[in-house]
Amino acid sequence: MGGHRIGHGTRAAVTLCAAAALAAPVGAASAAPATDGPGRQGTGQAAVLDCSARPEVRPGAFLLACGDGNSRLVSLQWASWGTRTAVGRGVNQVNDCVPYCAVGTFRSYPVTVRLGSPDDRGHFTRISLTYTGERPDGAPRTVSYPLPG
Repeated sequence: MGGHRIGHGTRAAVTLCAAAALAAPVGAASAAPATDGPGRQGTGQAAVLDCSARPEVRPGAFLLACGDGNSRLVSLQWASWGTRTAVGRGVNQVNDCVPYCAVGTFRSYPVTVRLGSPDDRGHFTRISLTYTGERPDGAPRTVSYPLPG
């Protein structure tokens, strides 16, 4: 397996990134218009809201840490995308924040991505990442976060 092992500072950074991912989009989601948008209506597919509360279907990239940009998904390829779930593969790029985030290095970790729990407007409200190889130090094999709906 090899590769770079990242230290305790990264565990804190991953935790902070997760907190930012949870906090920042919620504020943006409240500004979303109360319409069906491009979710289920007319497309037969749900959507995921980006950091600007814009619905996206099958995005190629997705920012997880809206507040600071220290965690993002790239190279996303979706095996399925429907009204209830979406499943794909990609790479989670996480800033190791060593010695601190402003000068840290982004490390890449392959993941399987699952979106689910669509709300009544057809926006996914849950994302799960399963690391398929190496993962950030201290991160569990699978992590799950709420998304704004």
